[in-house]
Amino acid sequence: MSASLQVTQMQQQHQQQLQHQQRYRHQRHERHEHQEQKQHYESSYYLSSKSSVSKQSFSTSKTASHRSLKTSVKTEKGQEVLKLSPLPKRAKRTYLAMDTDKEVIGYVIPVFRANHDVVRGLMEAHEQDQVTEEGINYVAMRNLFVREAKEAMHVRVEKKTRSTHIRESAERVELSKTMEEWTEFRKKMNPDSLTHRPEFIVKPRGQTVWEGKSVKLHCTVAGWPKPRIAWYKNNVLIDAKSHPEKYTAESNYNMHSLEIKNCDFMDTAQYRASVLNIKGESSFVATVVVKRFQDGEEPGPLDPKPHGYSPEHGVTFNTTILDKFEVAFGNEGETLSLGCTVIIYPTVKKYQPEVVWYRDSVPLKPSKWVHTAWSGERATLTLVHLNKEDEGMYTLRVNTKSGFDTYSAYVFVRDADVEVEGVPVAPLDVRCHDANKDYVVVTWKQPAVEGSSSILGYYIDRCEVGTHHWAQCNDTPVKYARFPVTGLVEGRSYVFRVRALNKAGVSHPSRVSEAVVAMDPSDRARLRAGPSAPWTGMIKFTEEDPTVGVVPGEPSDVVVTEATKSYVVLAWKPPVQRGHEGVMYYIEKCISGTETWQRVNTGMPVKSPRFALFDLAEGQSYSFRVRCCNSAGVGEPSVSTGAITVGDKLDLPSAPGNPVATRNTDTSVVVFWAASKDVVHLAGYYIECSVVGTDVWMPCNNKPVKQTRFVCHGLTTRENYVFRVKAVNAAGYSHSSADSEAVVVQAAISIPGKPTGVKLLEAVKDYMVLGWDAPAKDGGADIRGYFVDYRTVKGDVVGQWHEMNHQALTTTSYKAENLKENVFYQFQVRAMNMAGVSKGSLPSASLECKEWTITVPGAPVGLHVLEVRDTSVVVLWEPPAFNGRSPVNGYYLDLKKASEGWKAGHEKVNKGKYMKVTGLKAGTSYVFRVRAQNLAGVGKPSAVLGPIVAQTHPGTKEIYVDVDDNGVISMIFECSEMAEGSEFIWSKNYKAITDTSRLTIVTEGGKSRAIFNDPSLEDLGIFSCVVTNTDGISSSYTLTEEGLKRLLDISFDHKFPVIPFKNEMAMELLEKGRVRFWTQLEKFTSACEVEYVFNDVIVTQGKKYTMNFDKTTGIIEMFMDSLEVTDEGTFTFNLVDGKAKGTTSLVLIGEEFRELQKKSEFERAEWVRKQGPHFVEYLDFTVTEECDVLLKCKIGNVKPETEITWSKDSIEIAEDDEDAKKIERKDGELTFNIGKISKSDMGIYQVFLRDERGKDKSTFNLTDAGYQAVMNELFRVIANSSSGIQVTSTEHGIILYSNVTYCHEDVRVSWLQKDAKIAASERVKSGVTGEQLWLKINEPTEKDKGKYTMDIFDGKDGVKRVFDLSGQAWEEAFEEFQRLKAAAIAERNRARVVGGLPDVVAIQEGKSLNLTGNVWGEPVPEVSWMKNEKVFVSDDHYQLKFEHGKFASITIAAVTTADSGKYALVVKNKYGTEAGEFTVSVYNPEDEENKEAKG
Repeated sequence: MSASLQVTQMQQQHQQQLQHQQRYRHQRHERHEHQEQKQHYESSYYLSSKSSVSKQSFSTSKTASHRSLKTSVKTEKGQEVLKLSPLPKRAKRTYLAMDTDKEVIGYVIPVFRANHDVVRGLMEAHEQDQVTEEGINYVAMRNLFVREAKEAMHVRVEKKTRSTHIRESAERVELSKTMEEWTEFRKKMNPDSLTHRPEFIVKPRGQTVWEGKSVKLHCTVAGWPKPRIAWYKNNVLIDAKSHPEKYTAESNYNMHSLEIKNCDFMDTAQYRASVLNIKGESSFVATVVVKRFQDGEEPGPLDPKPHGYSPEHGVTFNTTILDKFEVAFGNEGETLSLGCTVIIYPTVKKYQPEVVWYRDSVPLKPSKWVHTAWSGERATLTLVHLNKEDEGMYTLRVNTKSGFDTYSAYVFVRDADVEVEGVPVAPLDVRCHDANKDYVVVTWKQPAVEGSSSILGYYIDRCEVGTHHWAQCNDTPVKYARFPVTGLVEGRSYVFRVRALNKAGVSHPSRVSEAVVAMDPSDRARLRAGPSAPWTGMIKFTEEDPTVGVVPGEPSDVVVTEATKSYVVLAWKPPVQRGHEGVMYYIEKCISGTETWQRVNTGMPVKSPRFALFDLAEGQSYSFRVRCCNSAGVGEPSVSTGAITVGDKLDLPSAPGNPVATRNTDTSVVVFWAASKDVVHLAGYYIECSVVGTDVWMPCNNKPVKQTRFVCHGLTTRENYVFRVKAVNAAGYSHSSADSEAVVVQAAISIPGKPTGVKLLEAVKDYMVLGWDAPAKDGGADIRGYFVDYRTVKGDVVGQWHEMNHQALTTTSYKAENLKENVFYQFQVRAMNMAGVSKGSLPSASLECKEWTITVPGAPVGLHVLEVRDTSVVVLWEPPAFNGRSPVNGYYLDLKKASEGWKAGHEKVNKGKYMKVTGLKAGTSYVFRVRAQNLAGVGKPSAVLGPIVAQTHPGTKEIYVDVDDNGVISMIFECSEMAEGSEFIWSKNYKAITDTSRLTIVTEGGKSRAIFNDPSLEDLGIFSCVVTNTDGISSSYTLTEEGLKRLLDISFDHKFPVIPFKNEMAMELLEKGRVRFWTQLEKFTSACEVEYVFNDVIVTQGKKYTMNFDKTTGIIEMFMDSLEVTDEGTFTFNLVDGKAKGTTSLVLIGEEFRELQKKSEFERAEWVRKQGPHFVEYLDFTVTEECDVLLKCKIGNVKPETEITWSKDSIEIAEDDEDAKKIERKDGELTFNIGKISKSDMGIYQVFLRDERGKDKSTFNLTDAGYQAVMNELFRVIANSSSGIQVTSTEHGIILYSNVTYCHEDVRVSWLQKDAKIAASERVKSGVTGEQLWLKINEPTEKDKGKYTMDIFDGKDGVKRVFDLSGQAWEEAFEEFQRLKAAAIAERNRARVVGGLPDVVAIQEGKSLNLTGNVWGEPVPEVSWMKNEKVFVSDDHYQLKFEHGKFASITIAAVTTADSGKYALVVKNKYGTEAGEFTVSVYNPEDEENKEAKG
């Protein structure tokens, strides 16, 4: 066969392959359009994984590797198919996506495409494996397989005979037929035709089952590839393999089931079946409800469950929660721990319960904010760095195999202190929503406290995860609590926080949000899920789609999803026609009323089908539309949204309904309110409280609550509060509701608990006496009575309950009458208070009605306590119902501490039915019992009362006795803890007072007064008062005979009162010699009158007397201008104030009167003197710190013309005198500065004042006593100015000295050694040098050590200065003395040149020089001579001599110029060395003349 025939045959095969490819593409395109119509909205990720965005095609033959223009090829059947025309080989395909304006808008990724027949062998090799469609992740794998397929293709050229050619032609016709049949089969079996997303054929059905049963959920799913299934409970993945005892999951032939075993209440949930393959995901939810057989209300998911038998462990676990955490309060930034002790009984080895913590019924997971711990007995929850998000109801749930137990309490988180007064507190609950490539929507909740002004808006900050840099996202504060943050980098993670702003400033930032990734949800799901499906070993190759290169169509359903004043959010559906590329979008806006469309995102198209627009004018109307774009260009715009007005679509919530506050506990109140009407997207409610009368509102919760009931904790007991509520949503706060009615914070009243201990006290033929114990809880109100029910018992058969008493019993015992003898009865008791009747107690044992034969009395009943104090308590009881054979004649009370034995409370029998037990220890718990006694003996003890803690209730007051102004005696008791229905019950000797003839009870509010009508000995006894509906508030007062007598005396004084005087009558002299008599009253009324009496004669207002009664101060005054001889006698004030009287007198007679008269005359003369110029202070002296003596006086009432004259010894000091310079006048003060005083300054100094109004003089005698007084003051100043004694050393000895400011020659100074006066001697001398006082000790010895005292006379005793010359002080001083002494000796005896040598010697050359120096030193010094710092010795030229140890001489014979130089006579001994230097200058006369001649 020829080579051309072989090539022709291969071309025919290739044409058949192209025909097959064209038909396949046509069918696939139709199927693609059908799917687009069915599902209009797909993510860009789904589109990119579904189709290719590349326009490049690859050839499968080496001969066809070049590219040419697109052509049409006719097949054998005459059908025209399209043949792909490759580009020229040199042309490189660009992968940039451009719009019609040739602007780059993105990029595309090429994906390999090839013919199915080319790689048929590859596909058949893996036909047993599951088929999967790949995404762009498998591009590299495709390229690898295509390369191998290409290398396998080659062109063979063979020579064939005609017969062979004909045979092969026939075979080829048969092969062509076979190929057509195989192609039709592959069309049906093509994976693209079989693969489809999973769908539920049979959906799981919700079921309701009883507790303890099992339930199975079924579903049937279709899909190819075979989908995988996962089961979720409340969106939490169920791991059946980890919990085989609870779950069993099965999958057989696309039929799936989930079995839940032994259902309990916590299995009530929504169960979701989620199925997934490479084509997509589908899910369906079924609800399972678990019910329990129980009468009454259905329990909630956290309600305690009765414990049941656990067959797995063979026991029933009982759970007890102890040491429970209470309602807790914390501040932002603090760490708070909650904990409970959990006891599981019985203990099973290696078994631990499941401990789960909840906040607001949501399970808590450990995080950086939440730490949980379980030690085996203690469950602990630690909240690190509290934030308001942590506020809520916290529940501890302990799960065991027998059930579960829970405990809950609320945790409140207060705001952290603000740095600037008035700024708002931080927002809370920052969350991220709708995260995609282009933006993230951040939401938050407004804080409870806005600060001093309303919140103006919020700032949003972002921070990229892994960094610490916070960037503000908005320049203008946003009012809306929802904001889309743009400008994020795709694929990066961010956290956000929010700050609030008002006029005072910016708040602290909120807690940061959870991290969120800026990418589309489909991309996040792919990253979380990993590969789309498990690797099957097969790669499916798709062919190039004819939609590649098509401009996308227009988007649809463009809507505004959010609109606020700050931004608008658009959303739309992707276009139906978009090719296999990922599309992007341009957004355009148009102002209403115009036709101009403006592109918003000109810089970069968005990738997600939603967009947030900012910078829109508030109140302006806009229309919006969207265009799609890809590499082929920009498509047509979508339909316009229509006019949208920019503004908040979400309205502020309406005000909530009027709140109603009700009592709850002593520190909490329950608040109810009606929900806000027509509110959209409600975030919750904030509750505020205010103490009545303050108008200061405080938040009750810092995290909004959505329910319309809230318990406000942390309130002050007994305070009156009002409450109000405001709603909040993303738009802001509503108006506050109306204020609630005021409510007092105290425990609410409820029905009491059940009585206990119903027992038989006495039995007779036809009646029985019953006793019981009061309920442990009285419901916040006193027990008002009891009701007794009975029923008959015959064997195991009991009858119906019947009431025995229709009127409530006031005691804890009852005589049940009209019973039948020898019949068995059971009894139950119900307690009653003002809130209602309790449930019945446990039935008593079956009691037979027959007569007792006991002789001793029964047990006392009704034990209770009053007046509990730190050291005492009053125990009361009722007599036993059964007295025995004789009446009861007394009682014995026993008591004990909790850990000790019983002891008697008294020795003698107690006749009464009460007893005050004293001598208790504060804070200690005691129990009590009482035994009755008759003639036969002591009966059985009563039921134990207690434990009672000996502790005074806070705020307890005692009864006190008051006597009013009318002499009425009463007892008063006050209570500040009055509850609703509380009453004061007065008793005498602990029996209710029924006789009102002795006492009258008056009660007003929290104060009750018991008034004695006619106090007498009949009223002696113990009076007590009890306040009902309180925690046992009571007190007593014992009125004794002595106390009654004292009260009657006080009453008499009040009935016949005496006006009290604060001060009795007194007298004082005033200016001009006037006399004032006065007194002051302590208590009086405006009706008080005064009568002034002198010597029993009433005096009145006139010239001689002036009276005054100031009723504002109670001061009574009477004035007299002068005292005369006739005024000697008694002055009296008589007062009358209603029925009260008072008298006060003052007697002025004899010497006292005459002395007063003289003083009055003197004062009058002084007044006359002061009418002219006068001395306010007379002339006196003072000594300054500088020891200058000044004579000073103060003058008053002086005019400029007033003459002031100084004189000494009656000689006036003229202005030109030397002493006139010492006179100074300043501010009414005259000063004569004597300076340093001496005896020459002695004399009599006088100052005269005179003008036309009068004259005055002042004299100071500075002689004798006056001079001595000045000197004594001078000595005092000198003495006090002396410094502490200091020590110094000299070569002669030690000197002690002190410095003074000035030393006068007459000052006396004494020195003492060891308290003995030191006598002056040649060795020890004292003296004064300038301002230094000294003591010199020459040649000191050890005897001179000791304490030295310097005594300076200060005018009285003397000022002493002490110095201890011993120890270190002595050693240092003595050592310094020796050093200085040695230095002085050395200085005196050291070798030195004392004279004889000139400084410069000028000598003519040729002459002889002889110089002699005088030398001193002891011992005699050594002598040497130096010339130019070199030693030389005696020789023929130099003759050196040292004679008599004093004279050193040098002789230079016939000096020459060489002898010129610097000479020194050096003397040296052991004390030192000295040199006497001189200069020798030798000159030549001839040379000098020559120099002069030249000059």
